[in-house]
Amino acid sequence: MAGRGDPPEGEPEGLPGGDDEYRSVVFDESFIRAARLKEYSAKERMGDHAHAVRRVPPPPPPHRRGRRARVFRNGPRQFLMLVLVIVLAFGTAVYLGVRSPYRPPVVGGAAQARMSVIPLAPQGPVPGGAPEDLFAHSPAAQFRVGAAGITLPAAHRAGDFSESQVTAALTTVKDYLVASSLDPDVLAGRTVRPVRVLLDPGQQTQFDSSFAAPADDGRHAPVGWLVRFDPGKVAQADSQVRVHGTLRYEETAPGTLEVTADHLFVYALRPAGAHGLPARDASLFTVRRELRFRIDMADLPKHSLELLSSETRAGPQDCSAEPPGTLRPLLEGQRAKPDDPAGTDPYTTGPSGTGLCGTLSRAAEPTPAAPAR
Repeated sequence: MAGRGDPPEGEPEGLPGGDDEYRSVVFDESFIRAARLKEYSAKERMGDHAHAVRRVPPPPPPHRRGRRARVFRNGPRQFLMLVLVIVLAFGTAVYLGVRSPYRPPVVGGAAQARMSVIPLAPQGPVPGGAPEDLFAHSPAAQFRVGAAGITLPAAHRAGDFSESQVTAALTTVKDYLVASSLDPDVLAGRTVRPVRVLLDPGQQTQFDSSFAAPADDGRHAPVGWLVRFDPGKVAQADSQVRVHGTLRYEETAPGTLEVTADHLFVYALRPAGAHGLPARDASLFTVRRELRFRIDMADLPKHSLELLSSETRAGPQDCSAEPPGTLRPLLEGQRAKPDDPAGTDPYTTGPSGTGLCGTLSRAAEPTPAAPAR
């Protein structure tokens, strides 16, 4: 029987060259036995023998593997979300601090209005008669009546202000002119509220001070804000006030619109207490008001404005250095005091008054037909 190292049928026959040809490349039996592989049994492999390959740790469970991947992938997103939450919280705190309804309103931010009141003294006795006759024979014959005489110009875009915003600003100015020059209760001194509510809150303190303590200082003249008569001395003989004038506007700074109003208001007046008598002793009283207003974007929704300056020329009336709490018309047949206009003493210390006086032109007075006696 052949050995384990020999072929089963013995040496092959008939090969060219025989053993001598392959002796240099054929291993002998002892070499083959030494090189024979030995396979360990299962029991032996469980012993102290090292594993043939490096131990690889088992993969994590699927649910943990997905969570770890999501944490890694979502880390930057979560960080950005955290930053966004912090920014929103900070912005909300700042907004609530600025807009808190418990904070008192800011007062005094508006500029103080500058004003001058110039009485116009007549050169002779004041003409009188029936109101319709006086109007028909005066320069106010073609004026419109009441608010119809305050016409709005064509509104166009002005800088930051759209056409509709310009219209809203002009409407606010017209409302101020109507309230301060045509409202019967304002004219009679019974109220000032219709005018006050249209002013910027920052100017209402100055407005209130003008009526509580009138002063001839260019800042606190009541008739610089509105037209007002002393109801104990004069009354309206005709409620149809004649009005004529113009409105102009321009944007003077980004978000700031200035409106200039220049209007004539002509009133028919008579002595107080003569309501039951025929209005034949009426006289005309003319007030020219040149007002300059400022309206910004914040004023539009509040329907308010700032009065920057006011110049009032009114007559016929006496010139006086007294604080102009009300207008003091001269009525039918009256004359100006001979010592008008009032003098100014430059040596007087303290704040100087701004009282001025002019002369009412005869062309501005009516020339009615002589009333029947």
